[in-house]
Amino acid sequence: MTFLDKLAAAQQKNGSLLCVGLDPEPARFPGGYKDDAGSIYDFCARIVDATADLVIAFKPQIAYFAAHRAEAQLEKLMEHMRRNAPHVPVILDAKRGDIGSTAEQYAIEAFERYGADAVTLSPFMGFDSVAPYLKHEGKGAFLLCRTSNPGGADLQGQRLADIEGQPFLYEHVAKLAQGPWNLNGQLGLVVGATYPAEIERVRALAPTVPLLIPGVGAQGGDAVATVRAGWRADAPIIVNSSRAIIYASSGEDFADAAKNAARATRDALEAAKP
Repeated sequence: MTFLDKLAAAQQKNGSLLCVGLDPEPARFPGGYKDDAGSIYDFCARIVDATADLVIAFKPQIAYFAAHRAEAQLEKLMEHMRRNAPHVPVILDAKRGDIGSTAEQYAIEAFERYGADAVTLSPFMGFDSVAPYLKHEGKGAFLLCRTSNPGGADLQGQRLADIEGQPFLYEHVAKLAQGPWNLNGQLGLVVGATYPAEIERVRALAPTVPLLIPGVGAQGGDAVATVRAGWRADAPIIVNSSRAIIYASSGEDFADAAKNAARATRDALEAAKP
């Protein structure tokens, strides 16, 4: 089953556009888990189990594991998700971007070591830094396009004088992902929920590729505006919320609170469909 097939199956089964981001910070863990980096797997696995019937995808952020020497816990968590939520695709949020030979190793890390269904990438170094990921049949790759952080416009919002029409850089990335770079239909784009007008523009330029949209929740993105800008019946959107869900409670009820927050967000996203 390809990443897109798995995505469609999860959306149908769970009736959801919501992706739960797994960004474990031990200092924010509840109760007996607090400040214990050795509990990263246990904390995340409980979040996964509580929300697996409410999401279209999970998105572990690799830096939150690596910073605490918890790569082995990430491997264990990926196995847990494949075993206990096999219908939910997993997007490894790594934002890799390097020359071809190094990209080949990063692709092995994402798809073979961790068993991810998709990975996030920076396209700044060009197509040869993306191509190694596309050799992994059925896997997905999301290119950073118009990101949710305030500094994203420093480069993404600059015009390209040498290209006809002088598009913004993010517009050019969207066209590449929709067209010549998307050799096997494996590419998607990352567009921040904090910029709904840009989501709408990206969707116009890339009408069929999946959009991974972070920024709903703690970053302040508007769920309704996000869905109205990006959703199409024939093109998936994956709306990510991390901290607002996984840290919905600092008490022992954190898993139940995460479930309730995920359900509320899922329902708000579904209700926003035009």
